[in-house]
Amino acid sequence: MNVALIIAGGSGQRMNQDIPKQFINVYDKPVIIYTLEAFEKHPNIDAISVVCLDGWQEILKAYAKQFNISKLKWIYTGGENGQESIKNGIIGLKDECCNDDIILIHDAIRPLVSQEIISDCISCCMKNGSAITVIPCAEAMLLTNDRESSNTSIPRDNLARTQTPQAFYLEKLIWVHSTAEEKGIINATATCTLMIDLGEKVYFSTGSEKNLKLTTTDDIEIFKALLHSKKDEWMK
Repeated sequence: MNVALIIAGGSGQRMNQDIPKQFINVYDKPVIIYTLEAFEKHPNIDAISVVCLDGWQEILKAYAKQFNISKLKWIYTGGENGQESIKNGIIGLKDECCNDDIILIHDAIRPLVSQEIISDCISCCMKNGSAITVIPCAEAMLLTNDRESSNTSIPRDNLARTQTPQAFYLEKLIWVHSTAEEKGIINATATCTLMIDLGEKVYFSTGSEKNLKLTTTDDIEIFKALLHSKKDEWMK
């Protein structure tokens, strides 16, 4: 079974809005519903679970019913940070799924994840045991210690920019979170960095610049533009 684990536990303080960014309405539809619809319509996604900001669970259920998200099976409560939220979801899925089920962990605020990205993530995980959605680094990269200056550049060909979904077998996710707890690792940036911190090798699947993470109000404006964009006929 392939299960999407959507992480919607954040409060979105950087957006400076009255409601969490995953519940902001864009063209009369909450951001999280765009995300859920992508996994709902993918033929190889069997079920959807959401780690939801506490207090918003019933609102999420109402939206899911309104927009016909029939694959939504389980809702779990978010934690104090991203790592804890994911852990809460994994603990919940441990009672519902099998060890060899593939779990695709995805940010609720990446609403433009494509069917191709989801497919490649599943295929890569089936082949390699993990799949981290990435895109190439196109910019010149500088290392800084003070956020004001630099005298060191990093070859961009050696870098990959990570996105979500990030897929692993449930058994591996149970192991990594239990091991992290034993070692006192409590605030990993992402599942892929947590795996690497514990000595695991991870494999890449294909992402896209359009797989945008909505962090600021500028990102919302870009999201709106992308919703109405259409690839020119001459582009391959």
